[in-house]
Order: sequence, then structure tokens, then C-alpha cells
Amino acid sequence: MSKIALPHDAFVFVGDGRKALFLRNEGDEKFANLVTERVLNGEENPPTHEQGSDRPGRAYTSAGLGARSSVEMTDWHEIEEHRFAQRAAEALEVLVRERGTRVLVIAAPARTLADLRRTLHADVKSKVIAEIDKDFTKIPVWEIEKHILG
Repeated sequence: MSKIALPHDAFVFVGDGRKALFLRNEGDEKFANLVTERVLNGEENPPTHEQGSDRPGRAYTSAGLGARSSVEMTDWHEIEEHRFAQRAAEALEVLVRERGTRVLVIAAPARTLADLRRTLHADVKSKVIAEIDKDFTKIPVWEIEKHILG
């Protein structure tokens, strides 16, 4: 990954399906200094097996053939992660528009990146200068800065 030039007041979004960090560069392109502007935490999202109550259903073939197959169990955990990514994208849009942000970097795992790409408005997407397919939500900001800015 090449070094990213992050101007003063540029934003870095770091997120996964459960937590999002909105970081702003208080420094400049040469000496970046990321500070946390906002943290968004999802509601408790237990594993799917703790959220569902029934076994998956069965589907029967018509015309009396007697064939049947199981229906895939709903993954409630994954659904909540998609919803969280949508809420994070909405919060990111508000932040970018209110602050007049010109530059945005997004760091998230592949699935969250895909959710954000689908959800973000075109004018916000146009501010994105880099997408990083990594989960940095569990490391301190100074380490995120080191990974992203080199």
C-alpha cells in the first residue's frame, strides 16, 4: 500500500459491522494527526443461533413427488451488520456534508466496504481517495494512523 496524502481536515472512516470510527486529520499532509470525531457502536448483536428460535423450515416439491429440502436459516447477525453499515454510511454522509469535507479515506473489511459502496450517496463517494480492505476497529488511533499513512 502506498502512502496516502491526507490534507488538513480530511476524514478517515474506520468501520466493520459493529463499530465505526470517524477520524479527522488535525495535522497536515506532511505531519498527520488523526483525532476521533465520533464513535458509532452497534447494538448488541449476538450470534445467529442465539437470535433465532426455530429450526429452518422445509420446502416440499409439488406434483406429489415427495421430494423435500431444507430452507436456509436466516442469518440475523449478518442482517444486523448490514443495517449497521447503512447507519454508519448515513452518519458519514451527514458528517461529510456538514463539514464540507473534500477528502475521505475508508478502511473496512470487504463486506462492509461493499455495503458502504451500495449505500453512500454519489457526492460522498466522489470524496473518497482511497479504500482499504482491512479491519482497524480494534487497534488504537495512533496505530491506525501508522497503517494508513505509512
